[in-house]
Amino acid sequence: MYQRIMAAIDSNFATSPVLEAAIQTAGKFGARLALCHALDDSILSQKTAQVVFPDGVRSIVDSLRSDTEAFLNEAAVLARQRSVETDVILIESETEHVPEMLIRAAKEWQADLLVVGARQSQGVGRLLGGSVAEQLARKATVSLLLVKPG
Repeated sequence: MYQRIMAAIDSNFATSPVLEAAIQTAGKFGARLALCHALDDSILSQKTAQVVFPDGVRSIVDSLRSDTEAFLNEAAVLARQRSVETDVILIESETEHVPEMLIRAAKEWQADLLVVGARQSQGVGRLLGGSVAEQLARKATVSLLLVKPG
């Protein structure tokens, strides 16, 4: 049924049920798995950030990118140890927010299932459009597996 599964993970992947659900689903269907993380650079690209960080944000972005690549590769090792063919995808944008980046990445990678964590948004987050999972449920053109916190 599913041949290409993309999972959006973060640095808490080791304790997150998202990675486990993605690996199990990929294993069950013999699917290829892409482990993906979206870096939202939009805040760091704003003029305010340049005032707060007069020497620039390049070193911050480089550090974030390096840390992200490290945990994505570590998670990929776990998936590969369970015989799941795994790709690593780091996406970032200064203009798009996480849901849009994930939708674009899923389309470009030709995913037929996107696995994401479901968290309840509250306060300002709800006013600004809800959680990433809620926005994906409304906008994604690919099937979506929402994994509740464990």
